Amino acid sequence: MIDLRSDTVTRPTPGMRDAMVAAELGDDVYGDDPTINRLQAVVAERAGKAAGLLFPTGTQSNLAALMAHCGRGDEYLVGQQAHTYKYEGGGAAVLGSIQPQPLEHAPDGSLPLDAIRGAMKAIDPHFARTRLLALENTIGGKVLPADYVRDAAALARSLGLSVHLDGARVCNAAVASKATLQQMCESFDSVSICFSKGLGAPVGSVLVGDAELIERARRWRKVLGGGMRQAGVLAAACHYALDHHFDRLAEDHDNAAWLARALGEVAQIDVLSQATNMVFLRIPDADAKPLEQHLQSQGILMRSTYGGPTRLVTHLDVSRQDLQTLVDSIKAYYVH
Repeated sequence: MIDLRSDTVTRPTPGMRDAMVAAELGDDVYGDDPTINRLQAVVAERAGKAAGLLFPTGTQSNLAALMAHCGRGDEYLVGQQAHTYKYEGGGAAVLGSIQPQPLEHAPDGSLPLDAIRGAMKAIDPHFARTRLLALENTIGGKVLPADYVRDAAALARSLGLSVHLDGARVCNAAVASKATLQQMCESFDSVSICFSKGLGAPVGSVLVGDAELIERARRWRKVLGGGMRQAGVLAAACHYALDHHFDRLAEDHDNAAWLARALGEVAQIDVLSQATNMVFLRIPDADAKPLEQHLQSQGILMRSTYGGPTRLVTHLDVSRQDLQTLVDSIKAYYVH
């Protein structure tokens, strides 16, 4: 199948599987899995942080970070379309007793500085205590402008807030910006870095930050059910992805740009935007489900509805030839 639903659908490459098989293992709850320890140290170093902690999922990594920053009854400022608010099951509120204060995004995915400033609560028993600003990079495939990130972080700290980054695709942001991972993370107190999207690992996110925050997050990881035993097999896949799949994200970005141009030639489809490895389309309502079914019959998976425009995502399991097959199949659908 040619699967364009998400970059989460990637499968381990042969080299990654070999690394997993060869991984040296221990019990990570006791802190003695050497493969996990190496991964955590390497990711923290590359991100410019003191410590790292492996989580099975980005959702759990983000939630543990929010809980490490905020106490019961505290509040965090977050975008309306951010994963930590909209797409992670309301975990901050349900499990962390942390109130989200959602803000509308600007067209570039940022949260306007005036909106951040205006959302701050006074020190008053009537209000939740505002403790944290949470950003996401990339957001809807878009890379947050570097100047904005610096200004938003500086504003947050001037207001007494910590700053967390949901960096599920921060590696895409780094490659697109021709920046290092450290440069992308330097404005943040904590960053969740995912390896199971464009980097192609089957499982895993690493939360990075200072040593004290990571120790608080370690306790919350255990409470949330994320204490793993011989999970070095997973860490080995993440480490392999970091070493072998980071730079090649540029290929996914190039493929997405090519796809947007090619689909722009199909009169019935409105290409709304393309950024990094994502292309957003508007397909006529009458065609959405029939086109999805037509493509599936041709061995192509896409998702015609996702609470908004159709999103196509390129990744390491999708070649330029696969994308040509997609375009040809869409054109054939409209010819008939």
